[in-house]
Amino acid sequence: MTNLNILIVDDEKRIREELSEYLLRHHYSVQCAIDGENGLALLQHGTVDILILDIRLPGMDGLEVLRKALSSYPTLEVIMISGHGDMNTVIQAMRLGAIDYLQKPFRSSEIKAAIERSGKYLAWRKSTSEANSTLLPDHLAKLIEKPVIGISEAIKRVMDDAINYASFKDTPVLITGESGTGKEIIARVIHYAGAGKERNFVAVNCSAMPENLLESEFFGYKRGAFTGAIQDKKGLLEQARGGTLFLDEIGDMPLALQAKLLRVIEEKKYMRLGESTETSIDIRFLAATNRNPEADIRDKSFRADLYYRLAACRIHIPALRERSEDIEVLIKHFSASFCELNKIALPKLDPQLIERIQNYDFPGNIRELKNLVERAIITNRDAILGLDDFPILQADDAQGVSTLESKLIEEIKRAMQECDHNQSAAAKKLGISRYTLMRKLKKYGI
Repeated sequence: MTNLNILIVDDEKRIREELSEYLLRHHYSVQCAIDGENGLALLQHGTVDILILDIRLPGMDGLEVLRKALSSYPTLEVIMISGHGDMNTVIQAMRLGAIDYLQKPFRSSEIKAAIERSGKYLAWRKSTSEANSTLLPDHLAKLIEKPVIGISEAIKRVMDDAINYASFKDTPVLITGESGTGKEIIARVIHYAGAGKERNFVAVNCSAMPENLLESEFFGYKRGAFTGAIQDKKGLLEQARGGTLFLDEIGDMPLALQAKLLRVIEEKKYMRLGESTETSIDIRFLAATNRNPEADIRDKSFRADLYYRLAACRIHIPALRERSEDIEVLIKHFSASFCELNKIALPKLDPQLIERIQNYDFPGNIRELKNLVERAIITNRDAILGLDDFPILQADDAQGVSTLESKLIEEIKRAMQECDHNQSAAAKKLGISRYTLMRKLKKYGI
């Protein structure tokens, strides 16, 4: 896949020139930036497939550039490069979403291999995206019949609540949980299990849409409503009529629009921009956030009245690290689905891999696990998935017990002491299952 757009961000002129010359010779499209600010600006003004990013940059460092880049462009493939072998920084970069790391000076063959791995993954993801764009609601409804997202008691309660709430169409549901836990999947379960399964499911990411466009996109507008409104436009409310409107990252919605949304939910009416008459709607409202809504209310960034209206029914999805018993099931499911889709042989799983990966903390949750599994299968050279196919686990080995793990050990010890070593009580206090707590106690020798 040589028609890739590659952006190099490095303050060393020699590195930029040598990399550019090499990549152009191999028919890649190349841009360069000398620092993070210029790199992020180039991302805004063009399509970039792969970002080659130096960790140490003047001004904004590479890790901050990585955070901002992947926040705005989550499908971007990022290869980190550095002349300093700081393993802690490497691990942090990989946990933030970097997919490869090369230490300077690196050989041409190493950068070539890293780009080819990313290109192969990008090609697969593009083909999958095109295939999924033709899926019908009937296919999505299979989520209800056999949702493969875990076997833990915690996730079973989530599914039971989702199926139960599906019957109450006029009652909004607020879904909370960290990024990557599957909040939109649960929203779709509620929609397709309910009476609206034959109707539209419209999802909007409130954090991804510019504030100055959110209101016009939400309500729609009439021709001539403002400069540039050259024709009528259907808003999200009209698109979702009779079905479900899923408001993802609701905590990032501007306060002024929150007030208008509350009125729409309560009165079931709205008005397009530029119109003087209201339109009645029949919509189920589902919302999700990865933030703490109670804290946002205290900070006055989220309206309490809207929260209480949305949270009439609330579902919290626990992080993957809190239900490690689901990890093996998910790995097998993602592996089987990926191999079936691509018509390739299903690799076996090394038992050591399962044991090690169940102790990884998964900051990206299910989304991260899915990406790790798919990438491991793509780059695998034999018929067994093992530790060598998961670089992030090797990075953890190099570091030993991480700062996060050290903090976790202290929290577990404190909870056990406060609960007189009652495992059930300590697990409840920590917000994890007793099974997960037992695994942690065994792992850390507590």
